Amino acid sequence: MAQVKASVSRFIEYLRIKTVPAQPGLRHMSQRSSSNRPQSLSLGFQSIEYVAGKPVVILTWPGTDPSLPSIILNSHTDVVPVFEEFWDYPPFEAARDFKIYARGSQDMKIVGHCYLEAVRVLQEQGRRLTAHAASEIGGHDGMCKFVESGEFKALNAGFALDEGMANPGNDLRVFYGERAPCWVKFRARGNVGHGSQFIEDTAAEKLTPIINHLMEFRQAQFDIFKTPNSDGSLRTLGDVTTTNLTLLESGVQQNVVPESALAGFDIRMTPTIDYIEFRKGLEDLGKKHGAEVEFAQFWDDNTVTKTDASNPFWTAFSGVMADLGISVFKEIFPAATDSRYLRKAGVPALGVTPLTNAPILLHDHNEFVTESEFLNGIDFYAKVIQAVADVE
Repeated sequence: MAQVKASVSRFIEYLRIKTVPAQPGLRHMSQRSSSNRPQSLSLGFQSIEYVAGKPVVILTWPGTDPSLPSIILNSHTDVVPVFEEFWDYPPFEAARDFKIYARGSQDMKIVGHCYLEAVRVLQEQGRRLTAHAASEIGGHDGMCKFVESGEFKALNAGFALDEGMANPGNDLRVFYGERAPCWVKFRARGNVGHGSQFIEDTAAEKLTPIINHLMEFRQAQFDIFKTPNSDGSLRTLGDVTTTNLTLLESGVQQNVVPESALAGFDIRMTPTIDYIEFRKGLEDLGKKHGAEVEFAQFWDDNTVTKTDASNPFWTAFSGVMADLGISVFKEIFPAATDSRYLRKAGVPALGVTPLTNAPILLHDHNEFVTESEFLNGIDFYAKVIQAVADVE
């Protein structure tokens, strides 16, 4: 019981650190990891700032065979901002009312801290992993830079675990790939004049067919999304490419035909399509209608992790799920996580957050996890880490 209380207390302490970007909490977290390490866990420690103010903390537990590839346990510590007026409890106090309310509790501090508590359990049981285990705690400005670094190459990564998502249903959601962001802007330029006239070749005339084309594509993908699979199962967002018109800019005055007009789209591409071919199609669309095309963000790699017998890490992971009696639902993550950098670097990765029969509270007000979910997560990761680290 004392051990359980200590684990929960450490989790509460972690949740109370304000790791909102641009606040000192991220560096505080790094310093706390360094100062607490000697008296808690026998782990190697590094803290590196590839981007100033955004530390990447690398904790390592050497295995019995250093020649084997390591297992990466990835967790970002940064959290999104809060609107405190919509919270029932202060978002960084980790108040407890049968639930633990805190920003980042579900996304994804529960995962990162469960890693550490699971390692603690394994060490106290006298377990030794065959492969090296490394916990990397960073974010967009962490993993992106980390995979290009000498520190990452030194880890000789062979497999990774990362964040997933809660499921209101019974199945454990396991993400083996993710949709890639394509943020594109089309800017059209044309003739100007008084709003009372028929001005030809205007910016709006050029931009309208582009918007119409992408809205038709959006509807076609939405129709696919609403159509069940051949086995009757429902499709997920990861199965399709979503398109949303998110920016519209034009005009200086009501009675003036503007010189330019801009439309921006947030497109999330499913990895089952050819990303490069899709980008070329957007470039051709802009060229056809005389518009400039700018990609604010574009991810060009659609690698996914194999979830069959050809991947020994999947075999080990799914074996643990079978032993625990957990039903697994495999899917493509609807947004983007750090795993995309790992997969592009050749490291197979699975995204898992062990929360079932739980609401999805990513970025939501009153984000919470229960104490039992946290404690069950420790047991979950202790078994998973042991299994994947002992893959030969």
